[in-house]
Amino acid sequence: MADTPDPTGPHMEPSLDEQIAAYQREFRDLDPQVEQVVSALQRLNRRMNVAYGRQTGTLGISNTEWEVLKALVLAGAPYRMGPGELAKRLGLTPAAMTHRVDRMVSEGLVTRERDENNRVRVIVGLTDEGREKWLEAMRLATVFEGDLLQDLSPAERALLGELLTRLLRRVEDAQPDAEGRLSDLA
Repeated sequence: MADTPDPTGPHMEPSLDEQIAAYQREFRDLDPQVEQVVSALQRLNRRMNVAYGRQTGTLGISNTEWEVLKALVLAGAPYRMGPGELAKRLGLTPAAMTHRVDRMVSEGLVTRERDENNRVRVIVGLTDEGREKWLEAMRLATVFEGDLLQDLSPAERALLGELLTRLLRRVEDAQPDAEGRLSDLA
């Protein structure tokens, strides 16, 4: 008879309270309020990434392909960018971007064409199928995110958004060379 994994076993992640208690035991200068916020944000980010990955997987695309589609949509109509600009925006090497674009071209999500004004330059463009995948992923994400925030009032949502944005700006100011700055999204 196979052993059933023990959900309280050593391979399970401790609760936030257990984690904070262990940290305080080992590092007495720890501020438990700060640690609770930071650890909760880290866990929430990990779990949301898993959930989004499952959603994009049902659409036949990966999270990394979703990121390319999103970058093209954020660029605005006509949803085209150079692969170097895409790579920079996504924090990828040019070689990794080329591999990703190759795969997405074969899946019909994007096109790769020579720039009419500069035949040396390549342009990656969003296809109708790629835009439909992006829209469907947005529909799924909207339901998930609505469920996630359902216990918060509109005022609490606004306050949480404001507070998280302030934290993000502080990290950006402290790490100006980090990729993914808020200003990149504007």
